[in-house]
Amino acid sequence: MSIFQDFKILLLDTFGLSKDALHVYVGLVIFFGTALIFRLPLRDFRPVLAVLLAACAGELWDIYDTEAIGAQQVYAGNWHDIWNTMFWPTAIMLLARFTGIVKR
Repeated sequence: MSIFQDFKILLLDTFGLSKDALHVYVGLVIFFGTALIFRLPLRDFRPVLAVLLAACAGELWDIYDTEAIGAQQVYAGNWHDIWNTMFWPTAIMLLARFTGIVKR
């Protein structure tokens, strides 16, 4: 098992999260963290792009690790993880961009 997989298991065990919840939280941390660090408004597409890049990188690493141990790939699960990671950051960006819910 890779250090990436070990770290994910550590997070799951430490915080008592499900794998789906971990994806949601990581997506939100990357989204808000990117906006904060680079002083970007939430309506900007770049924090969502950062989440997409991280989600795809994580899933590619998962695919590589699965292949390395000779297990069967479940690509639908990888897409599910990307969807879980992207949903709330995308929703928040769209709300900030097209509604008055998130004020400037």
